[in-house]
Amino acid sequence: MATKPLDDYPDRYSLSNELHARPFPELSAPCRAAYIAIKQPQNAAERDRTQDLEHLKMLLDRYGAPHPAPGANHYSSKLGRGFLKWEQHTEFVTYTIFAEGVADVPFDGSVYTMFSDDWLAAAPGKVLTSCLVRVERVADQTAAGARVDEAFSKWFVPESLAVSSVIDGAAVIGSDFRIDENGHVRLAVLATDGTGQRRLGRIVQRLLEIETYKSMAMLALPQARMVAGRVATLDRELAAIVGQMAASSGEDQATLDRLLKISAEVELLSSSTAFRFGAAGAYEAIVTQRIEVLREMRLRSRQTFAEFMTRRFDPAMRTCRSAQARLTELSQRAERASNLLRTRVDVAAGAQNVEVLRRMDERAALQLRLQETVEGLSVVAISYYAVNLAANLLKPLGDEMGLSEGWLYAGLTVPVVALVWLMVRRVRQRIARREAAAARDGH
Repeated sequence: MATKPLDDYPDRYSLSNELHARPFPELSAPCRAAYIAIKQPQNAAERDRTQDLEHLKMLLDRYGAPHPAPGANHYSSKLGRGFLKWEQHTEFVTYTIFAEGVADVPFDGSVYTMFSDDWLAAAPGKVLTSCLVRVERVADQTAAGARVDEAFSKWFVPESLAVSSVIDGAAVIGSDFRIDENGHVRLAVLATDGTGQRRLGRIVQRLLEIETYKSMAMLALPQARMVAGRVATLDRELAAIVGQMAASSGEDQATLDRLLKISAEVELLSSSTAFRFGAAGAYEAIVTQRIEVLREMRLRSRQTFAEFMTRRFDPAMRTCRSAQARLTELSQRAERASNLLRTRVDVAAGAQNVEVLRRMDERAALQLRLQETVEGLSVVAISYYAVNLAANLLKPLGDEMGLSEGWLYAGLTVPVVALVWLMVRRVRQRIARREAAAARDGH
């Protein structure tokens, strides 16, 4: 029975394939690996990723290997005498070359020479970390312990060495996480008989991820130190300003300007470090998770990877978190101080406005009195001219009636003054009604 299928949700397949995008390598002991992570110094998350692909193609062309698909973010293929695994991440790219067997000289870097100097010089970024991995096969945990005692003190700095048995005894891992004289971090794996290729590949991949994400998380430490120093200075300035506010020393506007300057600098610090601090927290969580999935067991009283990170890595991350927390707290304190001072400025401005309104009322009352005086004078002036005009008009009639000019003026003065006064009052009332109506419409 034919039916019309439902449309797939956007990106359904790409999101599903993302879970399987970076398969673990399959390794057989003995073997070795060379690893490098490359990152652009600035704005790595917003870099032009086509440059990463072009750089990969340059390496592939040297060995006649096929190119990756357009827009790919991972790639693996045989490369010369080894096997290449390439991955593109949010801020960096990684190259890993695996080769069979181990050299007589431990960590001689022979596989790393497949990354030629001119190819490295053309990389779109800088070396974040570089690792050499040596994988040997041992019979069991007892043989692994003997090999640790025999060789690890020669390969690594004993004071920094971290060693543990992982994945239910499948392997013993070790590293001092130091950069050797050739610029590489050394990682050693002793795989016991019976450890499968995929399991061994997962162990090696986890070790490389621990080193890489540790290095990425540590990038926040210089910024944390810078922020901590600047926050201490700004904190003293803010304390001095708040002290002046408490003393009510005046000059509120100048004080508010200083507070706004501090707030602006704090906001600049927050915005410029937010990504790095946030990324450091995410990378720290990945390091912790990668160590947990190794299921470490202590080997002959030696410190484990988790203990090494607790002693060396965690304090750096706590410094980053502390700097971020102090910056956030300073921002909040500066905002509260600004709000308090702004309230005080508003109250003072309100008091000034009340005084201004009071003086305006006084001036309005004085103006009203002057206006009334002017209106009285206007009535007198208008009445004077009106009486003269009326007298001139009625003078002939007065002569016929036998009224003298004085009696004519006397008879006209009272009614004319009354009439002018009524007219002026009516005009004033009409104007008052219009102003009241305009005020109501304005509300």
